[in-house]
Amino acid sequence: MKTVLITGCSSGYGLATARHFHAQGWKVIATMRKPQEGLFEDSPRMRVLALDVAQPESIAAALDAVGPVDVLVNNAGVGLFGAFEATPMATTRELFEINTFGVMAMTQAVLPGFRERRKGVIVNVTSSATLAPMPLVAVYTASKTAIEGFTASLAHELQAFEVAVKLVEPGYAPTTRFADNGRERMQGLITEPYAPLAQSVFGMLTKTAQVTKESDVAEAVWRAANDTTGQLRFPAGADAIALAQRAAG
Repeated sequence: MKTVLITGCSSGYGLATARHFHAQGWKVIATMRKPQEGLFEDSPRMRVLALDVAQPESIAAALDAVGPVDVLVNNAGVGLFGAFEATPMATTRELFEINTFGVMAMTQAVLPGFRERRKGVIVNVTSSATLAPMPLVAVYTASKTAIEGFTASLAHELQAFEVAVKLVEPGYAPTTRFADNGRERMQGLITEPYAPLAQSVFGMLTKTAQVTKESDVAEAVWRAANDTTGQLRFPAGADAIALAQRAAG
């Protein structure tokens, strides 16, 4: 029985992905900053742990508690919508600490075991914003684009040790907690000069016909974790797939 450790499982993609892997018969380590009861069915194959990807001691404690895993899914992240001009650098650094450095820290923590066992898969969840950047998410897009480059390079670096590294690129998902999770950080980031642009962007998003479902991302992560073809990128959702095809064409 294989074991997957997934970060950011309290809601959205992480929650759906944890449930999907469990339904496929895997042992699932579902982690989140503040564990919640009732998210998953009682099962000897499901374990919920506290893990804050921005805290090295939290990462170490969680990995010590679970032992070797077969797959790491770096899903934890926070959103940010606002004008870059109005975004404090402290907020930018905080976003990178979670979305970028948190992924790197988790990856670095599992690599010794993966390398020694000469097996393992790392799946990094980014965003379709890396395929088609849009206004008012410059910091968020930068934090996710950094992971795209990191993953592509690391995939080559780890080939000799038979460790695979993959990207899952979700599209726009209005049902997730992207805004809720970053609401406090976003206060005051849409200043008056940028209000018309923000209104236009919100209007465009509400009219979007193709959106990504949480199940789309869970299935894409599943495919990435089990892929043996060497494919690097797995766009998730009809809109992300369309964007990826456009970018490739």
